[in-house]
Amino acid sequence: MDKNFLQEIINFALYEDIRTGDITSLSCIPKNAKGKMKLLVKQDGILAGVEVALEVFKKIDANLSVQIIKTDGTPVKTGDIAFFVEGNVISLLSAERLVLNIMQRMSGIATQTDLYVQKLHGTKTKVLDTRKTSPALRILEKEAVRLGGGTNHRMGLFDMMLIKDNHIDFAKGIKNAILAANLYKKENNLDVKIEIEARTFDEIREILQVGNVDIIMIDNFTSLQTSEAVKLINQRFLTEASGGITLENIADYARAGVDYISIGALTHQIKSLDLSLKAIDF
Repeated sequence: MDKNFLQEIINFALYEDIRTGDITSLSCIPKNAKGKMKLLVKQDGILAGVEVALEVFKKIDANLSVQIIKTDGTPVKTGDIAFFVEGNVISLLSAERLVLNIMQRMSGIATQTDLYVQKLHGTKTKVLDTRKTSPALRILEKEAVRLGGGTNHRMGLFDMMLIKDNHIDFAKGIKNAILAANLYKKENNLDVKIEIEARTFDEIREILQVGNVDIIMIDNFTSLQTSEAVKLINQRFLTEASGGITLENIADYARAGVDYISIGALTHQIKSLDLSLKAIDF
């Protein structure tokens, strides 16, 4: 993760939540009170966000002490303890909700990703994430995908060229779009991959004729059509299947022989993992 960007996210989240102070804790808890809490797992899944939580604790109070029991990417069971944290009680309470919000969502994404990855066991196919993420939280959500065993696609519009249907239509065709993308790469000395979406077999044939791309996205094909498309491409380019792919049919697409399958649901249709930060005797 981009550490500087992560600090910006934490700073903004703390401003959003605390601003001038946690007035409930400040009113109820003695200023110098010490305490201890545990991160309790209340649902089976894949843990994610521990390292981010450490940064949150450090930002709020550098004197907080954390004992990690379960690391990022670890399978966890209901009743497991992920870590203990101790120190100033007001600091602990001020960090509680932000840590939980981050870890619950990241763990939910990691858990969801793991379900898809398990379906691909025994194949060469890798699961990709997409840009269908929460605004300004993409680095956290993509890190969660990675911790769940998935593969990160491009971070944004700046680090890879993905020529999709609207680009093709506005550029007046596949050939125009590919030639323009390659010219832009050359003129700006960019070391980035070019991927292009294909909606039909005719478009795949045109892409093969033009060449000069790295990946062909086979979009909204059935698994049988995807298998035919992979044979047509014949390893000239990497392949990615996308659109209409679910947990129930992802194995069929993997057996079609694609290199990647992109799943927007990894980040935009997830349920947070149930976690809790609880005070314990100190």
